[in-house]
Amino acid sequence: MAAEVLSSQEAMRLGSEVGLEETEPAEPLGPQAGGDHASAFQLAEQLGWEVVDQKLFRQALAHRSWSAEHAGEEPNERLEFLGDAVLGLIVTDYLYRTHPGLPEGELAKARAAVVNSASLAEMARQLHLGDFLLLGKGESSSGGRRKPSILADAMEALIGAIYLDAGYEVADRVVLELFGPRLGVAARGPGEDDYKTRLQELSAQLFDELPVYQVTDSGPDHAKTFQAEVLVGGRLSGRGEGRSKKQAEQMAARHAWSALQSEQASAGPA
Repeated sequence: MAAEVLSSQEAMRLGSEVGLEETEPAEPLGPQAGGDHASAFQLAEQLGWEVVDQKLFRQALAHRSWSAEHAGEEPNERLEFLGDAVLGLIVTDYLYRTHPGLPEGELAKARAAVVNSASLAEMARQLHLGDFLLLGKGESSSGGRRKPSILADAMEALIGAIYLDAGYEVADRVVLELFGPRLGVAARGPGEDDYKTRLQELSAQLFDELPVYQVTDSGPDHAKTFQAEVLVGGRLSGRGEGRSKKQAEQMAARHAWSALQSEQASAGPA
């Protein structure tokens, strides 16, 4: 993850080394190709990507556990490597051009706030990318479609595939449409009060899972109060209350993050 950012020339050269030869038509990605939902091409359509190379698209969705069970199916690891570099270049270029007064250190912090496993996994979850992944039987039965590490890697592989199949301009548009709002927030400052992001990163690190929030409300419409609970690692870890859903979730995340930090400190070095 988070490899060195390439120049545009280096990224183009690297792309030419990762399978630019003409590929034979692959078996179409029909309904339930990688999950239990509709055609994976709905995902490409959602991103505004007109797929030309179906084999490349299929590879982007193929986890190594699938490839181990299906001879001739290449896993998405090389595409993940390329996608990491392409993502880093697009994000860095955007931040450099749109924030000319931001010093190098703050640019690096803003980039790191988006180009990380937790952020990628959350975006993949919003796109329901896990529904379309090609996983081996064991990985699929053990909840692989929800694992942040698998989702983050697949998100990078998808970006790499878009770059190879449709070019840099399309990859740039897709990345900025997906991550642009987060980049704007990240560039405004470190966000010391954003405990949802802190908890998301810590949960992914400790449990390879993302936090799950459950929110209810009470009171009349003009004076509602929201109550939030957050589950981390399958257990209730924090509660919060506020005048908005966002406030309640932030409070719950703060309590959960603090509790997990205390647990880690008590446990000491692994």
